Amino acid sequence: MQFKHPELLWALLLLLIPIFIHLFQLRRFQKVRFTNVKFLKKVKLQTRKSSQIKKWLTLLMRMLLLAMLVIAFAQPFTTNSDTFNAKNETVIYLDNSFSMEAKGNNGSLLNEAIQDILKSYSDAEELTIFTNDKTFRNTTLKSITNDLIKLKHSTNQLSYNSAYLKGKQYFSGDKSSVKNLILVSDFQQKSTNLEFENDSTINLKLVQPKAVYKNNVSIDSVYISKNNTDTIEIGVDVSNSGNATSNVSVALNNNDKLVAKTAIDITDTASTSFTIPNNTEFNGELSVEDASLQYDNKFYFNINKNDKIKILSINEANDDFLKKLYTDDEFIYTAFNLKSLDYSKLEDQNLIVLNELKSIPNALITVLKSFQSDGGSICIITSEELNQNTYNQLFNNLGLPQLNTVNDSEKRITTINYDHPLISNAFYNRVTNFQYPKVNSHYGLNSNANAVYTYDNGDTFLLGKNKVYLFTAAINTNNSNFKKSPLIVPALYNMGKKSLEIPKLYYTIGEENKIDIDIQLSQDEILSFENENEKVIPLQKTFSKKVSITTSDFPTKSGILNVTQQNKIIKKLSFNQQRDESNLTYYKLSGNNNYSIDNSLASAIDTVKSNASINALWKWFVIFALVFLLIEILLLKYLK
Repeated sequence: MQFKHPELLWALLLLLIPIFIHLFQLRRFQKVRFTNVKFLKKVKLQTRKSSQIKKWLTLLMRMLLLAMLVIAFAQPFTTNSDTFNAKNETVIYLDNSFSMEAKGNNGSLLNEAIQDILKSYSDAEELTIFTNDKTFRNTTLKSITNDLIKLKHSTNQLSYNSAYLKGKQYFSGDKSSVKNLILVSDFQQKSTNLEFENDSTINLKLVQPKAVYKNNVSIDSVYISKNNTDTIEIGVDVSNSGNATSNVSVALNNNDKLVAKTAIDITDTASTSFTIPNNTEFNGELSVEDASLQYDNKFYFNINKNDKIKILSINEANDDFLKKLYTDDEFIYTAFNLKSLDYSKLEDQNLIVLNELKSIPNALITVLKSFQSDGGSICIITSEELNQNTYNQLFNNLGLPQLNTVNDSEKRITTINYDHPLISNAFYNRVTNFQYPKVNSHYGLNSNANAVYTYDNGDTFLLGKNKVYLFTAAINTNNSNFKKSPLIVPALYNMGKKSLEIPKLYYTIGEENKIDIDIQLSQDEILSFENENEKVIPLQKTFSKKVSITTSDFPTKSGILNVTQQNKIIKKLSFNQQRDESNLTYYKLSGNNNYSIDNSLASAIDTVKSNASINALWKWFVIFALVFLLIEILLLKYLK
């Protein structure tokens, strides 16, 4: 027990006053004469003894009464901490990632934590709360109550160590204050260990609310598994976290109209498929029935009318292999001989192929430089007999390395750079031993950076840089058997496909997505994203024949958006949340010297408050004083 005003305890010395009064009685007895005192002696002795007991009891009550009053004015108290008198700072991290959608006993885990905050703090108490995407610093609960109630789940999640480091930054520089950092999360298991650096100035508490359901079914991806002239087969991958589940319903809607429905049994992963008509617009929504996390129960995709990619080839060699690759169903292929080239056609193309030109005119060099600057793609297939000066002049304008000497010895193409953007998704497996194509002669480069295919001596066969691609050898049948190799198809096909990034079935929110819209806009025109609730102008770059859009954190909600030009719908794009939060596997927390653990935020807040609070006892001493006063009154009145 401690005292707020210990100096008042000196008043206890006043207890000596009644003692002195009692010991030195100034009251004198009066003598009364009786004729015979024989009969009074016994009564007199009994009265005197009773009087002495009564006086001692009365003295004791008065001293206790006075002592209780003095102690009450000194304001005694008890506390659970030695730092009760210091300033108390509290910072709370609320994990509002999608895994906190899991059901607790009273709603989602996130809503339970928010309700604990609202119940545990008064309107005037100051605190700091931050989430994955918002911060409320040094504010009162009254001013942020509505924001907390309306708090939405975030696409991106801070790593737990980042949340810890960010929370530390919100404390003041006051070294005497008590700093309490509370991290509220389900602590979903990640690839790294859960570790926090030891900081003796921070009281770290981890709050891990528990979900009621241990299972979660998620739609992970959608893809085209088969495509023919009449139908498209849509493949769907579904995953399950927890125990095996049977008879899971998977439904497919088109524009909110049910198209098909199936049921699957799933242990860890499962797949199913749906068949839809080809050559039609399709705004798809896949859904599963699941009681756990809700954000991953729906998956959006859409198929637009195909925009054919425009490819023009300038030939001084046979182009039959290009006609076979760039077919009418996906491409618009045009071929010109160099002598009869119509330069006005070049600016409308997506990809221009220089097919073994012996020399490159200055006018063509100028047009190709402008074409590249405007976002176009160029493929250059060198000739066995070329004018090296004109080629190097073109390469200098396009930012390519320079040609040097001719190598007339036979070389085999033995190495594939699977990480190059041109072919990063073109092969199912990384093969190191395949039927190597060969060339009889090739040109060397003064740099082998950005190589896609490489010879056995380390020289570059195919280079790709800034949407410009260069074959360092002629690929006609006299010089090479590359046209018969399976390596030609992914290389040339992807050059065409990547020259105009046609919208995919869907895009992932939180990742950087580059989308090309095949449209010609005037200088002041822009494209917008629209849905039912909002309209946003995305980051975009306008070229003469297309608009390149880049998305990352927008949109924030899954669904199908309209790409509009002056309120006219140009295309539809589908966006889905990442599925990283779907696995309901959590860290098993165990308290240590770095942090303590609580299962509820309310309990953690109560602990912080009790360590910083005092238990005032003065009221009890006032009550005791009144009790002793009452006892004294009863003694004086009833004790005879």
